[in-house]
Amino acid sequence: MNLNNLKFPLDIKFHIATFSNDFSVTDANNQPVFYVREKILSWRDVIKIYRDSSKKEELFQLRSNKIIDFQQTFTITDANGNIVGKAKRKTFKSFWKATFHIYDANNNHLFTINERSGFTRMMDGMVGEIPVVGFFSGYIFNPKYVLTDLQGGEMMEVSKEPSFFGRKFKLNQYQSSENDTLFVLSFILMLITDRDRG
Repeated sequence: MNLNNLKFPLDIKFHIATFSNDFSVTDANNQPVFYVREKILSWRDVIKIYRDSSKKEELFQLRSNKIIDFQQTFTITDANGNIVGKAKRKTFKSFWKATFHIYDANNNHLFTINERSGFTRMMDGMVGEIPVVGFFSGYIFNPKYVLTDLQGGEMMEVSKEPSFFGRKFKLNQYQSSENDTLFVLSFILMLITDRDRG
């Protein structure tokens, strides 16, 4: 499936009533793009991307090899098992700001996702631990993540929408690319692995 004709911005909504980490993605016309489910209680992380909430047609898989990789690399494959790309979380930088390096199918590092503000991460973590007050942290401190090429050009950005309940994000496109499919899937991965935020 090619996502290069998507109508941005995309809306991402987590479903808090499900046992798994499920969320749906819709386009600017409120049309479904896909449905995401993370297989939890597994010996390794497996994230499955379906066409819709019926989960009848699987489009992609994001599979971790963290058993042998301290920095946790995810391989992204399509329904036929072809490699779309890879995403590697930079563990040490993640204590301050979330960082992912994005690779193409040939293992070339071409793009990076960075959290815009380490201060937002720090304050969200601190305020979130305060009784009663922590309830409001998800409304006040909303992280933003930007995807850039190796020259620093901004391609896409995802930002958390203020909310007391649930988690909602908006994904904006700044430049179109033949790698839009890889970009969107990498953002999905990042949102799941950083799910304890907000």
